[in-house]
Amino acid sequence: MDDRNEPSLATGEAHQAAVFLAELTHDFASSLDIGDTLRHAIDRFMVYLNAEAASIFLLQEDDTALVCRECAGPVDIRGLRLAPDQGIVGQTVFHNEAKIVRDVADNPSFAAMVDSDTGFVTRSILCAPLSVRGKCFGALELLNKRTEDGLFELNDMQLAMTVAAAAALAIHNAQLAAELVEQERVRKELELARQIQESLLPVSIGDDYPIHGLNIPAREVSGDFYDFLTLADGRIYFALADVSGKGMNAALLMAKTTSLLRCLAKTAPNAGALLWQVNNELCETSTMGMFVTIIAGYFDPVRRSVEMANGGHQPALIRRGVGLYDEIPAGAPPLGVLADIDFPMHEISLDDEAIYLYTDGLSESTGPDGVQMDGDGLKQMLESVSPTGAASRLAQMVEIWRDTGHESHDDITLMLVELAG
Repeated sequence: MDDRNEPSLATGEAHQAAVFLAELTHDFASSLDIGDTLRHAIDRFMVYLNAEAASIFLLQEDDTALVCRECAGPVDIRGLRLAPDQGIVGQTVFHNEAKIVRDVADNPSFAAMVDSDTGFVTRSILCAPLSVRGKCFGALELLNKRTEDGLFELNDMQLAMTVAAAAALAIHNAQLAAELVEQERVRKELELARQIQESLLPVSIGDDYPIHGLNIPAREVSGDFYDFLTLADGRIYFALADVSGKGMNAALLMAKTTSLLRCLAKTAPNAGALLWQVNNELCETSTMGMFVTIIAGYFDPVRRSVEMANGGHQPALIRRGVGLYDEIPAGAPPLGVLADIDFPMHEISLDDEAIYLYTDGLSESTGPDGVQMDGDGLKQMLESVSPTGAASRLAQMVEIWRDTGHESHDDITLMLVELAG
């Protein structure tokens, strides 16, 4: 719109506008809540611009709808939804320019169904865009000037645009403030979830303990977990698992699964029975198609052996000596997929052997050459690890993985089971 064609405000009107904008700015500054901002503004808009009704529409739902957020006048249309280009309001937002319709009867763009639904009689419309830095996100709509003919004049448009510019900046600031508050709330919730998850992981007991684990979450919260627990009969229960998906849903299922495992592991006769019980529980309550891949077992220090079962997880890697490895693949689907299925068990005698368990965050990580690390890559990594304590070896594996330029967008969890010392 060419400023040279716009009518200028008379000196008295300019002073009145300046006073009104000063008062309006003060009201806006009193609250960064967008609801308060709109409520404080809408009545003043209607009175100042001498309109019979006023409303503020904002783009919402990824800019797919114009929604009336606040209104003033004889009819309450809050919540009214329009298509982004529907009616005079939609045209104002779409073109990001003020519109004046002196007589709606002569305008085909007028959305007459609103009057039909509310009983309000619209004669004249003045609509000004709400935009900041050239981006329009809503519109201020005024209906029926309080004059004998009820029609807006061109001079009213300049007043409406001036008011809308001040309102747009205040609404924009209120939206930014709300987003910052929401981001801080989410950050605190994720931090709390991370702390809760960390509290669920077992405390490292020392190098003379036969089981060690390490978890590196890709995000604030993790879908991986590991656990171990010395039982009353002297056996040690252990598990390493990966929940499908990421984020909070995976973290919640992780917390539920690890709690079930730890509770039932104390009475289950073996690893197959343990996974059978937990699987049935998850099949009853699991939602959204989520599942858990897992390796769980028991270490018997008297028999110097491990029995374990694999439900849909990466193969357990058994190192029997320099360059000598066996793998124990999955013998059943992940937990939460099919109820009442058996989980075959494997027994491994431990002497010089070491059992390495890991999640796909490690085995499917991508190197600088774009190639994923596979089972052979893991074996090469293990051969380059110094023969130090168990916890140190796990830490070395992570450092080697990082030094070779590998990247993972998934959690990484490792576990090592071997005879102490």
